[in-house]
Amino acid sequence: MKPLVYRKSRRRVERPVRLKLHITKGDQVRVMSGEFKGKEGQVLRVHPDSGRVVIEGVNVVKKHKRATPTAEGGIVSFPAPLHASKVMLLDPKSGVPTRIRRQKDKDGTVERLSRTSGQPIPRKR
Repeated sequence: MKPLVYRKSRRRVERPVRLKLHITKGDQVRVMSGEFKGKEGQVLRVHPDSGRVVIEGVNVVKKHKRATPTAEGGIVSFPAPLHASKVMLLDPKSGVPTRIRRQKDKDGTVERLSRTSGQPIPRKR
């Protein structure tokens, strides 16, 4: 008779779902809800894994840093991420918040168009 062997079960690592965001780095956006409602700024970073964006001058938090041999300590302020559903892209023509639609060009690249004015919104990379 074959002896019983206990094997470690293979652990499945679930990867976070990358959200398809309507916002990219360098876009001008306005916060539509929450504590910072009405503030505008430029997108500094996009985190597609968590669906969050970092906006310049919005949601600024302070962090106490301990001094290290290479860097000095103190209170550092920096913008923290906001959820992407709270912000809307600004129309390049009128400057009002707008939704976007996507359209394929003749060469196959996807272009973002403003719903209100129909103007293309370029990606700043």
